[in-house]
Amino acid sequence: MCVSRVQRLLTAFMLGVVMAIAILSDSKYLFEAFLLQSFIIIMIIIWAITDFCPSLWLLKKILPPCEWEK
Repeated sequence: MCVSRVQRLLTAFMLGVVMAIAILSDSKYLFEAFLLQSFIIIMIIIWAITDFCPSLWLLKKILPPCEWEK
């Protein structure tokens, strides 16, 4: 697996966790789901504005870059 794919999978996983918390918790953890969703939105906005994604920065230290030409 390469950096970009892992980052996309992690984002999708986090969104799924937030959705599951919101649906299955009977409003008990709805505020926590809202906070997680807000965090994800803020990180995507930072990535869009500055072209810097903290998760990609961290994952690039661990995983190899994607080679899309292959």
